[in-house]
Amino acid sequence: MTTVEEFAEGFLEEPGYLDFGRVGPLSASVVAEVQGINDVFSRARFGSLDAFRAEDARMRDAASRLTGFDAEQIVFQPNVGTGLMHAMFGLTGGVLVSGAEFPSITFAAARASEALHAVQPIWLETDHGRVTPGTVKEQLTSAVTAVAVSLVDSRTGFVADIDGIRQVIGDRLLIVDAVQGFGVVDAPYEVADVVVVGAEKWLRAGWGAAFMALSQRAIDNLTPVWSGHTGAGVVDPFDELLPPVNAASAFTVARPDSVAQARLSAALEDVLSVGVDVIEAAVADRVDRVIDLADEYGIPISSARETPERAGIVVLEPSPERLTLLGASLFNHGITATTREHAVRLSVHVSCGDETLEMLRGAFTSFATA
Repeated sequence: MTTVEEFAEGFLEEPGYLDFGRVGPLSASVVAEVQGINDVFSRARFGSLDAFRAEDARMRDAASRLTGFDAEQIVFQPNVGTGLMHAMFGLTGGVLVSGAEFPSITFAAARASEALHAVQPIWLETDHGRVTPGTVKEQLTSAVTAVAVSLVDSRTGFVADIDGIRQVIGDRLLIVDAVQGFGVVDAPYEVADVVVVGAEKWLRAGWGAAFMALSQRAIDNLTPVWSGHTGAGVVDPFDELLPPVNAASAFTVARPDSVAQARLSAALEDVLSVGVDVIEAAVADRVDRVIDLADEYGIPISSARETPERAGIVVLEPSPERLTLLGASLFNHGITATTREHAVRLSVHVSCGDETLEMLRGAFTSFATA
């Protein structure tokens, strides 16, 4: 096992980076993985490229151990948006979804409805953007065949209770976009029917790598609308147009990017070596310190304060006339954060150290005394 301190030492970003909710800088192990596999790829020694085929099984095995899904129920995707499109285009009936969700969910639902007219978005009224079991239960109807939700809301940092949502929706499909929490939230992913995860945020393995896990119920009930030759269950089916196989692999279009799979595998294996629960606790400690600093300087926080309802995100919401000043103070002290609409989002990982927190203190001091 790897300690969380050893895990944190494997990250390379400069102090002041507090924007993991947007993108997580690559870890040292991912960089080494890329360098190694690119060296093999560039030289193409006799027989060396055959090893690339093993990357798919490696990725699915690591994802299986972190999600609770069988490896055969997991399939590589180029990004989260593509996985969500596969899910939404495969639905029939109504999908209950909040209009405040990240656009990858809402656009997938809308585009599927516009193109095929088989699925209909049913827009959920939320509790200040929070999707809870109670709000879902209140708005369920017989027309709803699926519910889609982000594990962690990108704007508020709120962690959805997917186990509670499962309990209230019964045997309807539960689709979870987990990119904003995977690797730092110890969630019961196995209660979902579709879980889509990207590598670019908390896994810190870069863009262009993702996976989708599907329950047997999802495999049986979703239509693989975008299913290429790799979804036919036969290697290179020349001279024959075969139907999609009844398996997760049906939700593929072409061969996966083995280099991207290697990056994703390295990141997943790093998380496995520490344990998500250990990482979650370390992130929670750092979030506490950021909250304490904001409170010390009287900066209002609109995100959740209680550990079960938050991930690695702290949302600061000063008065509108002081938002620009807060953004400038952070910028002037070398803090990388996201400013959106009426708030500033700080997101921390295990690599957030004392130097970064002191830089944040300096920014808050400038803001408070301006």
